[in-house]
Amino acid sequence: MSQLNYLEKLLDGVEVEWKALGEVCDFKNGFAFKSSLFKEAGLPIIRITNVDGKNISLDDVKYFDPSDYKENTASYEISKGDILIAMSGATTGKIGFYAHESPAYLNQRVGKFLPKPKILNNRYLYHYLLSKVEQIYVIAGGGAQPNLSSNALMAKIEIPIPCPDNPEKSLAIQAEIVCILDAFTAMTAELTAELTAELNMRKKQYNYYREHLLSFDEGDVEWKTLGDIAEIGTGKHDTRDAIEDGEYIFYARGREPLKLNTFNFDETAIITAGDGAGVGKVYHYAQGKYALHQRAYRIVPDDSMHPRFVYHYISAYFNDYIQKASVSSSVTSLRRPMFLKFPIPVPPHSEQSRIVEILEKFETLTTSIQEGLPREIELRQKQYEYYRDLLLSFPKSHSDEAA
Repeated sequence: MSQLNYLEKLLDGVEVEWKALGEVCDFKNGFAFKSSLFKEAGLPIIRITNVDGKNISLDDVKYFDPSDYKENTASYEISKGDILIAMSGATTGKIGFYAHESPAYLNQRVGKFLPKPKILNNRYLYHYLLSKVEQIYVIAGGGAQPNLSSNALMAKIEIPIPCPDNPEKSLAIQAEIVCILDAFTAMTAELTAELTAELNMRKKQYNYYREHLLSFDEGDVEWKTLGDIAEIGTGKHDTRDAIEDGEYIFYARGREPLKLNTFNFDETAIITAGDGAGVGKVYHYAQGKYALHQRAYRIVPDDSMHPRFVYHYISAYFNDYIQKASVSSSVTSLRRPMFLKFPIPVPPHSEQSRIVEILEKFETLTTSIQEGLPREIELRQKQYEYYRDLLLSFPKSHSDEAA
């Protein structure tokens, strides 16, 4: 069914009037809670960092004690179902639906929408605002310092009100649209929860079998150091050398590889960061020609070792090893001697191959779900956005356009 036909059936011939948001919705700014008076417990404060774009997160929430203020803070209370908006900073224009049972309080630079109950369905407004986040950001000035300092800026945003002369029918139509869009939202949340649970289960399985297969007693196999069985070194490039459309992979210190038009190595190697957030973690397994950052390390096993066996073993135990070997409680930088002394078991090559084959199957399962999770979420989000635009993109009358 086409967009026009679907809307005609839904509206059943009634008119749609585009109204300024200020006509159908009031707006309340937050209170200037003082950061110096934030508490570890008490009444929760919702700040711009708690507005995640769809919901209100209570992660890293701050608290206050009403007795610290002369002003009446009760009027800034937030209840379940309230729609909030971040009014400045990096999250400007982001919308959040407060779905928590316990009340919270509205901080400055966060605003609350108050839809007029006999005109505008709360969730209808919520879905509509989600479709206008980019427009609101532009209204706020965009750029490096967007700011919705004036309620009048948002008051001019237009929202379609079906059957405005018959509030009861208008609200019924809005409720039907909400029902459809909420169903897509619930489907996305359910799918995400299922895939996340599956991913966590696979990770536990993989970790269990990895721990079981890579645990060797002292007398069961020969033990050597990483320096005995591998060549270890660094690259020579800096992140600034990266080229967006370069021909070769450039492994730096982060999870995402870069590009260069030159390569330094043509080999199979395990890559780990020498400093930064990736210290002790294995992000990359290089095969073929590649370039390497000056503070990233390449580990190239000799013929006595299956490269993927070394990869799995280092992934499992190297981070714990450097944390224990360091005099610092937090390792921020690695040096070559820390690699050279890392102990590693050397079972027969056939046993290495058997272990690798098992672990590769579990890693493939885990990776496929891990990569599939964001793809599935993105697909569901696009599906939701398609129907949201279909249901909320009402054609404007000539009178609305003229206004």
